[in-house]
Amino acid sequence: MAVQSNLSFVLNKPNDVSFEERPIPKLQSPHHVLVAINYTGICGSDVHYWQRGAIGHFVVKDPMVLGHESAGTVVEVGADVRTLKKGDRIALEPGYPCRRCDDCLSGRYNLCHEMVFAATPPHDGTLTGFWAAPADFCYKLPDNVSLQEGALIEPLAVAVHITKQARVQPGQSVVVMGAGPVGLLCAAVARSFGATKVVSVDIVQHKLDFARTFAATHTYLSQRVAPEENARQLIAAAGLGAGADVVIDASGAEPSIQTSLHVVRMGGTYVQGGMGKADINFPIMALCLKEVTARGSFRYGSGDYKLAIELVAAGKVDVKRLVDGVVAFKDAKEAFKKVQEGLVIKILIAGPNEKVEQGFDMSADRAKLRAAEAADSTGCC
Repeated sequence: MAVQSNLSFVLNKPNDVSFEERPIPKLQSPHHVLVAINYTGICGSDVHYWQRGAIGHFVVKDPMVLGHESAGTVVEVGADVRTLKKGDRIALEPGYPCRRCDDCLSGRYNLCHEMVFAATPPHDGTLTGFWAAPADFCYKLPDNVSLQEGALIEPLAVAVHITKQARVQPGQSVVVMGAGPVGLLCAAVARSFGATKVVSVDIVQHKLDFARTFAATHTYLSQRVAPEENARQLIAAAGLGAGADVVIDASGAEPSIQTSLHVVRMGGTYVQGGMGKADINFPIMALCLKEVTARGSFRYGSGDYKLAIELVAAGKVDVKRLVDGVVAFKDAKEAFKKVQEGLVIKILIAGPNEKVEQGFDMSADRAKLRAAEAADSTGCC
């Protein structure tokens, strides 16, 4: 392999990032592969670590490479790898479990207590030149799926897992609270699962305008009124009758969660996908009286990445439409600022060895729209 850069984007402490040339990783197992990172998306958790240095009990104590939404090209394979070869383009699942505990053996490896997850302290992330990973957590991309689309497989897999937790069935009505990247993708996955009515909800009209063109059949601009009243207006506006079969919260905002339990029908299903404050006021009476099935959702599990890739390859979810632009690796800090300011849905950072023919090229109209969204937004729905 020709000598290439392993330049890495490192978080030293909150609001302090730098570029650091690091050694190219060595394969630690005959079952691992070495991947040259081509593109990486920015997740809200990356921005949160950048700004605050912690998420819950995960605290950045030492310098940590950011990023975990990546796609790349295999450049070296371990002696026992049979599923991949040099030159294969892959979507990278950025976490891998112990494979031995009860959760792993039951098929719920996302709950493994020994999970090694990129850009979650103390583990480095994928905003780097090269990444070593187990071959079974690298998914070969079909010929009709680009590497840029491959970088969007991670958030799509999150949406797949949330929607699977909701047990969405053909013909059902689904309300998705929040029209950020994951909320938009949940709406698209719900449509692909056969939901005939999908309602996107947010407090920003421009986001809803995009949601309507992306996957939603209906939209609702959430009002700053009591949750019960918001729910009544939402149900009426979307023609949900006795309420929605499924409600997914992809926002983590307390008013959104409260409204959700008043929107879901008797005997319906509620899934919490968004993460917000650790503790909130929750309408437990509505949950009980309606006999709602409530589930949490965390990252992704068995089969979620595979299905996410199939949905893109089959044209069921057009993840390209979420990408506002691509920047060179040297512009990673500016890309993080754009995400933090709410100026983009998704922006991709090219790997340090990737040539970027055209940098961030958001049109004036789209830039104006994003700026309006940021100005209008004072919280989620």
